[in-house]
Amino acid sequence: MNPTPVVFIHGAWLHALSWKPWGERFSSLGFAVSAPLRPGEPATVAEARRQPESCRELGLDALTEHYAGIVRSFDTPPVIVGHSVGGLIAQHLLGTNLGRAAVAIAPVPVNQVAREPWPASLDAALFRQLFANAVTREESARLFERHAVPAPPRLLAELGGDGTHPRADVDTGNTARGPLLLISGQEDRLVPDSATRAVYKLYGDSTAVTGLKQFPDRGHSLVLDSGWRAVADYVLLWLAERGIRA
Repeated sequence: MNPTPVVFIHGAWLHALSWKPWGERFSSLGFAVSAPLRPGEPATVAEARRQPESCRELGLDALTEHYAGIVRSFDTPPVIVGHSVGGLIAQHLLGTNLGRAAVAIAPVPVNQVAREPWPASLDAALFRQLFANAVTREESARLFERHAVPAPPRLLAELGGDGTHPRADVDTGNTARGPLLLISGQEDRLVPDSATRAVYKLYGDSTAVTGLKQFPDRGHSLVLDSGWRAVADYVLLWLAERGIRA
């Protein structure tokens, strides 16, 4: 039997390599792991910082289609795990019946749930304020240096404001889709816990499985800071409880 594939989708200000610990954890249990780069994304954090123009014109349409193509390429439907913008894309793909299941961690809100406009770029201070507010100042600085990259300006512009971009819509009433888990950090300042709870309520009319897990004292950095393992292991347990194993 082929191993169950897992596709990891990273957020706007992070590099694909930020998923490396998750990939190692899932791989150790037998999952077939993929953490693809965005279109035009350089191979390393250092290169991405040196080439901020590489993804400048990348928008939500192209990004979503990029990951849709990757998900479709597997013989076995994969589990889709996304953080932030990746969480929005994971929900969109699952809503179109792509993938076996999806996990959306601190996801950009869907279906015009109100959100504050996001800043065009994050320096170390803004990263600390919005992204890594729930860890120490020293850890925030390490995370910024190790993982933060320039975000595509077009993508941020399309995600800002009233959330009316078509790709920000998700078929929350789809009863044929696979299971979905929404995860929030209750100290998240970028995607507040209240926004994730509001999205969870949008799925209330669907009979498909939808779960919500709230992590206290965690911010937007919950997938890559020193507490990442607790989040990853919860995801693995949730999948196993739904019969999804490697």
